[in-house]
Amino acid sequence: MTLDKQITIVGAGFAGLSAACYLAREGYRVRILEKNEGLGGRCRQFKTDNGFTFDMGPSWYWMPEVFDNFFKDFGSSAAEHYELVRLDPSYEIYFSKDDQIEVPASTEDLFSLFERLEPGSSANLRRFLDEAEYKYRVGLGEFVQKPGHSMMDFADLRVVKAAVKLQMLTDMSTYVRRLFKHPQLIQLLEFPVLFLGATPANTPALYSLMNYADLKLGTWYPLGGMHKIIEGMAAVARGLGVEIHAGSPVSKVHSEAGTVRKVTTANGKEYPTDVLICGADYHHFEQEVLDPQDRVYSESYWQKRVMAPSSLLFYVGLDRKIPGLHHHTLFFDADFNRHAHEIYEEPAWPEDPLFYVCAPSVTDSSVAPAGQENLFFLLPLAPDLDDTDERREHYWNLMSERFAQRTGVDIRPHVVYRRGFAHRDFKSDYNAYRGNAYGLANTLTQTAFLKPKLKSKKLDNLWYTGQLTTPGPGMPPSIISGEVAARDIHRKLTGAKELSSSTSLSNSSHA
Repeated sequence: MTLDKQITIVGAGFAGLSAACYLAREGYRVRILEKNEGLGGRCRQFKTDNGFTFDMGPSWYWMPEVFDNFFKDFGSSAAEHYELVRLDPSYEIYFSKDDQIEVPASTEDLFSLFERLEPGSSANLRRFLDEAEYKYRVGLGEFVQKPGHSMMDFADLRVVKAAVKLQMLTDMSTYVRRLFKHPQLIQLLEFPVLFLGATPANTPALYSLMNYADLKLGTWYPLGGMHKIIEGMAAVARGLGVEIHAGSPVSKVHSEAGTVRKVTTANGKEYPTDVLICGADYHHFEQEVLDPQDRVYSESYWQKRVMAPSSLLFYVGLDRKIPGLHHHTLFFDADFNRHAHEIYEEPAWPEDPLFYVCAPSVTDSSVAPAGQENLFFLLPLAPDLDDTDERREHYWNLMSERFAQRTGVDIRPHVVYRRGFAHRDFKSDYNAYRGNAYGLANTLTQTAFLKPKLKSKKLDNLWYTGQLTTPGPGMPPSIISGEVAARDIHRKLTGAKELSSSTSLSNSSHA
């Protein structure tokens, strides 16, 4: 079936590509206009002249069934596009030079780890993971599938009953400490929420669902890098007839009587459209691209939003291997609460930060020359800090020194490639509001229908998708966001309540 509607999508990230695929499958004519030359948004990739391949953003592959279900919806599979390997151990955490733990892939080994650190805690871990699984199934199967137009989206009796068990009004810090006392176990369970935009004390216990994704579903890696996911999604989109125009930033939206008529790109090309979907930065698109009369939110509204962190990143190539290094390593050899305070409570460059190192070359020989190492350093930061070269260099030396102290290897004499990336790059490359890296903070007052709306109230054919709207930031939520936007558009245009042949979690999970 071909529906005589042209749909234009701004941005070829996870959400934009997802929406494009679902709408093209229904028969709509779909085009994507992408600002950058490379596809993927924050999940871009670049290669160096000396043989390194760097993923620029996401490095944790969690919730594999979300990716699997996406590809299944189009008669494909993740395995057709990339080879997925499960990491074991999932990651390592350094608490000091002689005090580190490896988080095992095996659940039974995980129970043994908890018992060793806190005798008797394995029973509480079982309870914690059972409750986290419920939140995961209901959260992803029910809550994230709602477009969030209003509170009435969540008025279904089943969803209301589930809300109590989801622990929306209990904070993560209190919840974890009711069950566990050992400080290392507490840090292990709280670390996934560090990037959600609030301290564990201000994050709903609902988000222990991320611990289920981490500890039960496992940490994975697609050989060739995270960008392989984008390549697979783009291949599906093109196979469905989607036109993808890279290097085409949208600079103007032309509206008439509350309806978008066309868009103009920076190179002067005009594209008439029946429906417009913004998968780019919501704030930038509203405040810089739309005309003032078409904006729903004021600048003061955005200034009051709580943003998730930004990051200082370094892409590093070494001329040697590092014995004993794992794919993911968390350096928690500093005060967790102090660093969180410097991100969320009193924003500042941290005095003694935690940081993270990804070494994909430990798993994947294709991302570095033989005998060499590919490293990705990430230091979470408050958004909108003063990002200078001097600051970057200071924290590069700080992280390098701490890395040397913990691993016994000073990498600085072996660096053959290094590139930094922080606030000003997030702004220039992605138009990211306040230079954020992870979108809107997942606080209780910015959850579900309290997020910036999926559907514009001013323009009757403009929708939004991605990390600043429903359901939120991250690769799996962004893929789901694209599907939710596509479903809402299809319902508006045809009256159909569902997209055809969907295998999303809402159809396969039960509260």
